[in-house]
Amino acid sequence: MFLHFAFLQFCGSTKNNFMKAIKNKVQLIGHLGAAPEIKIFDTDKKVANLSIAVNDRFKNAKGEWVDETQWFNLVAWSKLAQYAEQYLLKGSEIAIEGRIVNKSYTDKNEIKRATTEIIISEILLLNKVKDKI
Repeated sequence: MFLHFAFLQFCGSTKNNFMKAIKNKVQLIGHLGAAPEIKIFDTDKKVANLSIAVNDRFKNAKGEWVDETQWFNLVAWSKLAQYAEQYLLKGSEIAIEGRIVNKSYTDKNEIKRATTEIIISEILLLNKVKDKI
């Protein structure tokens, strides 16, 4: 009980403040599946589309280790897009923080599709920066 109370005090003294702070927040560490795809809007707005592979390891019901990879679509805007363009390469290990956005659209064949993206708010490059060739 004391730890719970102390934790709530540390986070703004109420559970509601704490829950607002973590609402729709995701943090991932993984490797880029490809170099960032950069698009420029107008003359100065950039967006970077990236995909990240996140590996997980767990024991199944038989007690055997299973490796599982999940892929996530990431979107970085403005200065984060510029950072991605300048420093990130296929295979780069990164840590990101962002928020999940679900989108739906109708494709050219009139089929309704859905996609989930993570809009990045922070990127941290975890491996050494390599020169782009």
